[in-house]
Amino acid sequence: MQTLNFPSYNFRFKNSENKVRIFDIIRKKFVVLQPEEWVRQHTIHMLIQDKHYPASLINVEKLLEINGMKKRYDIVVYNPDGGIRILVECKAPAIAITQEVFDQIARYNMTLNASYLMVTNGHNHIYCQMDYEKEKYSFLQGIPDFSR
Repeated sequence: MQTLNFPSYNFRFKNSENKVRIFDIIRKKFVVLQPEEWVRQHTIHMLIQDKHYPASLINVEKLLEINGMKKRYDIVVYNPDGGIRILVECKAPAIAITQEVFDQIARYNMTLNASYLMVTNGHNHIYCQMDYEKEKYSFLQGIPDFSR
């Protein structure tokens, strides 16, 4: 897999059924290593190791329903009180982060109401903070650490 715009992390790999698999520390299982999964695993490790979010507050690839359609988010980070702090949308490195991609996470967030959004393809990361009272968002340089 290609180098991404993240710090270097230690991952566990195994070969099974002629496929390379990477260990997901949140789902506690090996998953097939696809380009988007490579980005997802880097993002999870960044949240835990660099931003200090407890793994127990992170959820990966769960279904949600939007306008009667079943969708799957990539990563959600909860607040200790159960509210959603961060919604992350991961794309494969070859996928450009376009307005369409940003619109996708915005649609998901209409249901989830996260405080922060992150969109990444492993090379480019876009972060924003939601302001529901003023119905707008502000772009940020990064996601805040857990302690904040």
